[in-house]
Amino acid sequence: MFMNLNPGMIGIRASLSEALEMAQTHGFSGVDLNLTEAAEMVKAASIDEVKDLFTRTRGRPGNWGMPVDWHGGDEGKWQEDLGQLRHYASLAQEIGAYRTTVVVMPFSNDLPFKENYNFHVKRLKPIAETLQDYNCRLGLEFIGPKTLRIDKKHEFIYAMEGMLGLCADLGTNVGLLLDLWHSYTAHGTTAALQNLRSVDIVNVHVNDAPAGIPVDEQIDNTRCLPGETGVLDIAAFLKILNTIGYDGPVTAEPFSKRVNEMPSEEALKVTAEAMHTAWKAAGLS
Repeated sequence: MFMNLNPGMIGIRASLSEALEMAQTHGFSGVDLNLTEAAEMVKAASIDEVKDLFTRTRGRPGNWGMPVDWHGGDEGKWQEDLGQLRHYASLAQEIGAYRTTVVVMPFSNDLPFKENYNFHVKRLKPIAETLQDYNCRLGLEFIGPKTLRIDKKHEFIYAMEGMLGLCADLGTNVGLLLDLWHSYTAHGTTAALQNLRSVDIVNVHVNDAPAGIPVDEQIDNTRCLPGETGVLDIAAFLKILNTIGYDGPVTAEPFSKRVNEMPSEEALKVTAEAMHTAWKAAGLS
């Protein structure tokens, strides 16, 4: 696995070239990328221009955002986006970016569980099948906090075990976007994490939880940098990932107002320090 940077997750707007330079400066091995931006670069220059950016900075492609509006009610828009996915997946394959992810919300105010499950299979399976043609993998993120679903009409999948079941129904190239904070708020266990296989995980986000707040009262968009409070055991989490052979990106997603309000260079510095400290605590090189 490798230390990955997504500038947007720490409040920084950056182009792909800027993100790669930031990563190189602060000791990150890879960056997430916007395929729409990459496609524009290819159109203006060539695919080699994009590849050269990674080569010059010795950076690795991390995750790319799914360009398909799969969860909306507009069937026509979904079909249109699905038709364009081949173009993006082909580009991703050429760049060497083989991981993309989506968020699965833990509730619906419209669809009961079974109908919602069937909806997810109907919309996501064609996406997974298209990605498979280009050796790309799809990661599904479960959203753990009770506060996000408690007042909603219909509960949906919010924990790892249920999401693994959905992954299995979508295809062999589908796995988890595993977020440490969401695992914690979903009452995930160390034993469950240890039972994962490397193929079960497509992408990883790390963070910490605010201290002094019970797990079932944690709020989705209020988190901390990895290791900041010690509520979550980042070192143990990384050790498990290393033991099972996970080989993908690990990205800090702190949802931190404090970090977002910092000057860019300071935000990069504290995030890099947090990640390097976590890496060292886990005994990783």
